[in-house]
Amino acid sequence: MAKSDSKGGFAHKHDPEAVVDPEVEQVVARHARKGEMPCAVAFFAAAQCNRDAGEIGRAVDLMGLRLTKCQLGLYGYGKKNKIVFPQTPGPELEAAISKACKNGRISCREIWGIARQMKMRKLGVSKACEAMGLKIISCQLGAF
Repeated sequence: MAKSDSKGGFAHKHDPEAVVDPEVEQVVARHARKGEMPCAVAFFAAAQCNRDAGEIGRAVDLMGLRLTKCQLGLYGYGKKNKIVFPQTPGPELEAAISKACKNGRISCREIWGIARQMKMRKLGVSKACEAMGLKIISCQLGAF
């Protein structure tokens, strides 16, 4: 079921013939609130129905919902939109980030991996990336 774009909708990013798997649609609908789904909830929904996070993000778009509260602080925080700000990393974190980035870019998935490896919050890694002047790419939900 593809819905037309509503206020800020992102269904237009997908094939006009795209449909949402009924199981995924049911899980997304159950977890969405007020037309929105926070990033963390989208990942919970993906785990709940054993699907890739990208499929959940696509369903959110096609259902006319908005992804909010990116765990990296990059989108979905009201008027400010993003809450990430530069924070100088320690040497160990800087080395891990430098190893993972390519051409001044680092993926969302890489940031999650570094956070897991270093036992720190994803937002902390994102802040370090901001301080290092890196572009964060390839949202696992497809938001960017």
